[in-house]
Amino acid sequence: MTRGGNTITATLATDAIGWRLDRALAAAVPTLSRERLKALISSGRVLDPNGQLVRDPASKAVPGGDYEVTIPEPEPAHNQPQAIALEIVHEDEHLLVVDKPAGMVVHPAAGNYDGTLVNALLHHCAGRLSGIGGVARPGIVHRIDKDTSGLLVVAKTDVAHEGLASQFARHSIDRRYQAIVAGVPNPTAGKVDAPLARSSANRQKMAIVEGDRGKRAVTHYAMVRTLREAALVECRLETGRTHQVRVHMTSLGHPLIGDPVYGRTRSAHRELLKRLNFERQALHAAELGFIHPVSRENLSFKSAIPSDMQELLSGLSV
Repeated sequence: MTRGGNTITATLATDAIGWRLDRALAAAVPTLSRERLKALISSGRVLDPNGQLVRDPASKAVPGGDYEVTIPEPEPAHNQPQAIALEIVHEDEHLLVVDKPAGMVVHPAAGNYDGTLVNALLHHCAGRLSGIGGVARPGIVHRIDKDTSGLLVVAKTDVAHEGLASQFARHSIDRRYQAIVAGVPNPTAGKVDAPLARSSANRQKMAIVEGDRGKRAVTHYAMVRTLREAALVECRLETGRTHQVRVHMTSLGHPLIGDPVYGRTRSAHRELLKRLNFERQALHAAELGFIHPVSRENLSFKSAIPSDMQELLSGLSV
């Protein structure tokens, strides 16, 4: 058996008759996902009740038996921890919900190798990440744009990462955005069901496409209040594609105010945006709801519109 790591004793349920070993262990050790346990079994880190090495995740479990599972220490993440202030809305041993400020990149990438949410989380969660796929890193299951503010959930354990990813894949996560758009939508509520893909003309942009080239994207919108040649709109995401709200609202003729990529500033708004130094898309991830992947509790969070958007709202009030 491969040595090193933390060894735990997992007592299987007495009714696990005929179960695969990976399924029975997942029920006995809720902090580890079934996929992670499959990998541990296959890599020679599980002993059966007789002290024999087990390498087949599909082997039959021994109901009520005590299995020894050795969990290697998580490998350090490649990204560096950085002491960056975060607004944590909720945190438990499995996950946390962050209210991200506009201007912060979620994940390190070309041009943004540090100062990201991941760097901040590695510092905040030091010693409290059980390892996503064996690596001590936060599990990013969804992202919001650098210049979009608001809520996102991050996994701290492997089982939470798998459970949240499954909910996002089923489109069962409740995500609601507040957007300030140019013009007043008519009708005042509706649905945009239009697939998105990278623009063939500009790879930095997303575009509505036809046929099988894009991924299905659905946005439900409803006007909250009218403003001066603008409106505050709530957008509920049925799917979560890159730049989805920005592209879909632009397709209706109502781009987000301040959007440097998909919109043009109207003359009626130009002076106000300059005076407020407002240089981002007016978009805020205001509500987030999901089922806790371990406790199965229904969780729901709200975030107030940030001060820069509040100032914009005041300046556009009629």
